[in-house]
Amino acid sequence: MESSGIVSFLQMCIFNIQQKHFSSSFWSLRKKDMLLLKILHLKHICQPSIRFCHPRIMGCDSLLDQLGSCTNEDEVFDVVGKNKAKLSVKHVGHAINLLWQFQKERPQMLRTIDFIRKHPQFMVLRVLAENKIELMDDETLVDMLYNALRLNVEPHDSMVQQLMVEAWGRIERFNMATLSKFAVCLTDQHMYHSPIMGEITDIVSRKMEFIQDARILSSLMLSISGMISPRLRNCLIEKAELLLETRDSSEFNTSRRIAQFLRNIKFSYRPLLEKCNKIFLQNIKCLDADNISIILGVYQALHFNNCHFRLAAKWRLTELLNTHTDPASFAKLFAALGPLSGPVVRERLEAATLLMVEEFNPSQTLAVIETMEEMDCRNLQLIQKVASILLKQLDLYKPVDIARITQALLSLRCQNPELCAELRRLLVSYLHRSVVPYEVSMLTRVLSLLPAPRIDHLIIARIDAVLPQCNLSDLNALAIAITKWVRMGSSYQSGTAAVHMKLLQRLNDCGLERLQKADCMDLLLEELKYISGEWFEEVLAEETMATFKRLMDQMTGSNVPDFALFLTKANCLHTGLLDQIASVTLENINKIHYSAIYAALLPFTILNYDPPQAEEFFESCIQRIRPYLKLCDPHLLVLFGYSLALAGYFPEDIIKTIFSVDFLVKLDSQLDTLPDALNMRIRLRLMELNRAVCLECPEFQIPWFHDRYCQQLLNKGNISVSPLQQQIQEILGQLLGGSIYAKASVYTPYYYFIDFECVLDKHQKPLPFVDQSTMLLSKKERIPWEPDNKFIGEKQLPPGAQRVAIEFLDSKAFCKNSHHIKGETVMKKRHLEILGYHVVQIPHFEWNSMEFSTKDAWVEYLKQKIFAEKS
Repeated sequence: MESSGIVSFLQMCIFNIQQKHFSSSFWSLRKKDMLLLKILHLKHICQPSIRFCHPRIMGCDSLLDQLGSCTNEDEVFDVVGKNKAKLSVKHVGHAINLLWQFQKERPQMLRTIDFIRKHPQFMVLRVLAENKIELMDDETLVDMLYNALRLNVEPHDSMVQQLMVEAWGRIERFNMATLSKFAVCLTDQHMYHSPIMGEITDIVSRKMEFIQDARILSSLMLSISGMISPRLRNCLIEKAELLLETRDSSEFNTSRRIAQFLRNIKFSYRPLLEKCNKIFLQNIKCLDADNISIILGVYQALHFNNCHFRLAAKWRLTELLNTHTDPASFAKLFAALGPLSGPVVRERLEAATLLMVEEFNPSQTLAVIETMEEMDCRNLQLIQKVASILLKQLDLYKPVDIARITQALLSLRCQNPELCAELRRLLVSYLHRSVVPYEVSMLTRVLSLLPAPRIDHLIIARIDAVLPQCNLSDLNALAIAITKWVRMGSSYQSGTAAVHMKLLQRLNDCGLERLQKADCMDLLLEELKYISGEWFEEVLAEETMATFKRLMDQMTGSNVPDFALFLTKANCLHTGLLDQIASVTLENINKIHYSAIYAALLPFTILNYDPPQAEEFFESCIQRIRPYLKLCDPHLLVLFGYSLALAGYFPEDIIKTIFSVDFLVKLDSQLDTLPDALNMRIRLRLMELNRAVCLECPEFQIPWFHDRYCQQLLNKGNISVSPLQQQIQEILGQLLGGSIYAKASVYTPYYYFIDFECVLDKHQKPLPFVDQSTMLLSKKERIPWEPDNKFIGEKQLPPGAQRVAIEFLDSKAFCKNSHHIKGETVMKKRHLEILGYHVVQIPHFEWNSMEFSTKDAWVEYLKQKIFAEKS
C-alpha cells in the first residue's frame, strides 16, 4: 500500500509540473526543469509497481473485435460511447489508430478531421489515453502520440505534452522503428533543433549499425537533418546508398525522403540522387502531383536537372490534368506542371485557374502566383484576378510570404495600386517588428523594389540592429536596397542620404569582418552562392579572394565544382586558386561525379587560363565524362562541348554524339521542359558549338544547320550604333580617306557580328565599298553564301587584298580584376581569322586612356593597330 501511495503521489506531482511547464515553451531547459527530470527518473523506478496493478487483458477480447469491425468514425465512436468503463490501453490505442487510418485512406478534401477532433467521444478517448500513459508499451505510446498529432490535436494539449514527457524518458530504449516515428512527431511540432532532437541524433550516430530498413533510415535522416555533423552526414549517405540497393524499388517515398534530406542539408550528392531518381522513374505512374512537385523542388534546390525525370513528370502530370478538379489538388498540379508545359497545356492550365481561383485558400493562392512568376505568365486577366484574391487574403500571410507575393506581382508587372499600397503597409509594419536577420533582409530588399520608397527611422534602426547577425547573402540583399535608397534619397526625403551612407558603411564593415573571420570554405561558398552585383564587386571581391586563398587547403573533390562555379561567376582571374582547382580535380578526378566535371572545367575556358599540365587536365576531364555520354543530360553535354570548344578542344566522339540525330531529338524534347532563359541559352550554345566545329574541324563533316535560327535572332535584334562607335567610325574615315572605306555593324558568314570592316590591298591601301547608302546591309548582301561557305566577295577582291575586322572590346571581354581577355573573345578572333579576316582589337581601357585624349592621338593609335599589326 505504501508503494501504491508513493506512486499516486508521484503521478500527481508529474501532472502538476507538466501543466505548469508545458503550457509555455516546452523545450526551453531551465534549472527548475531538473526537478521534473528527477521525478521522471523516480517514476521509471516505480514503473513495475504501477504496471503490476494493471494486468493485461488475456484471452478473447470481444470489444477489440467490435472495434476491428468498424468501417467509419461513427461506428468507432458508438463502440466507445457504449463501453467507456471497459476500455483498456489496447482499446484506446486501437480506436485512435482506426480514426486516423479512416482519414488517411481518403483524399484531402474528403477528410473529416475537424469533426473527429470536436466529437465528445474523441474527448473521452483523449482523457482515457492521458490517464493510461504509464500502462502503454513503447510502441503504443509513440503510436498514440503520432496519431493524435495527425488528428490535429494541439501540441500544447495536456495529453500530447504528457505523451512527449513519457516518450523522452524512455527514448534510450526505443527500437529504431519507434525512434523514427517519435522523431516524426517532433518534426510535426517544428522541434527541429530541440534538445530532444539532439538526443535522437546522438542515438542514431551510436546505433546506426542496427538500422537495416531504408524506410526507417530515411525517416530518421529527414527528421535530424538540422542537427547532423559532416561526419554523421557522410555516414548516413553511405548507409542510405547501401540500403537503397536492397530496398523494394516500389517504395518511392523512401527515396523522396532521402532526396529531401539532401536538400535540407544543401548537399548535392549526385550518386545517391541518381539512385533515388531511378526509383522515381520506375514508379512514375504511381506518383501524384504533390510528390512530383516535391521532387522537382528538391532537384531545383540541388541544381540536379534530370532530363528523363522532367519528361516523365510532364507526361504523368498531363495525364492527371483532367482528374484534379478540386482546389487543393489542382493547385499542386498547376505548381508542378506549369513550368514544364508548352503553350497548349499552359493555356489550359491558365483557363482552369481562372475558373477556380476564388476557391483557393491562402497557401494555394501563394503557390499559384509564384508558379505564374516562374512561367512568366502574361495572361492579364488571370494576373488581375489572382491579385484581387490576394488582396482579400493578405492579413493571413506571414512576413516572408508577403515578400514573396510582392516579388511575384512585380515580376508579373501587375497593375493594382490598392494592392501595392497594402503590400507596402504590411512590409513596413513587419519590418518595424521583425528581429530575424533573413526576414529583415528579405523584407527590405522587396520594399526597395516598390516605387517611391519612403523609409522611416524605425526601419533604419531595425536594419542597423540586425547587421552583426547577418550572413553575406543577407548583407548583399540589404546593400542592394540601401544603395538604391542612397541614389533616390534626394528625390523623396531631404537629409536621408547621410544616414543611408552611414548605414552602408557599417554594412561594408560587417561584410569584411565576416570574411576575415571565415574559417570554413564550405560554409563560405554557401553564403556566397547567390551573391552578385556592385556591392560584391566593389567592396567584397578582393577580400573574398584573399579569404579563399587562406582557406585553399580545404578544397576537396566534393567542393571543387562549387568553388569553380563561384570563381567563374565572379569573373576574376586568380591563377593561384585556378591552379589549386586543377590540382584538386586531377587528384580526385575519379571521385568527382561525371556531371560535375563541366563545372570544374568552366573557369579555365571562360577565363581563358591554362593551368600547369593543361593538356593532362583537359584530357582527364574528357576521359572522365566519356563513358557516360549516353547518361549525361543533353543540355549538360552541349554546355560541356561548348566549353571545350572555347579552349580549342574537339573530341570527335563527343562532338559526333552531340550532333547525332537521336541526341538532337532528345535535346529538343528536354528543352521544352526547361525554363525559357535556360532554353534560349542552350540553343545559343548549340549554335555556337555548331559554328566552331564547322570552322575548326571541317573533317568531322558536321553540317551547319543554324541558318534559320540565326536569321530569327537577327530579326528579333535591335542593333543601334553607340556614340563611341560613331566616334571610331569618324576617325576610321579620317584615317582611311573617307567613310566609303569602312563599313559599320557587319555580319560575317556564320553570323559573327563585327563593329567595323575595311579592305586593304596588297600595298595596304584601303579599297572603297561599292554601296555605302546604309549602315546595315540587307540580309542577302550581309551574308553571301557559296557551297564552300566562303564569301562571294572574296573572289571579287584583287589579288593580295585582305579584309580587316575592327573590334571594340568593352569591359565584358576582360576579367574583372585584370586586362586578361576571356575565352569567348579569343575564340571569336580565331574564327574570324579562319574566315580570312585580319582582326584588330581595341580594348576599352586603351581607347579611353588619358594618353589618347585628342583626335590626332586616336588616328595614330588606329593607324598603328591596323597597319603595323598587319605588317
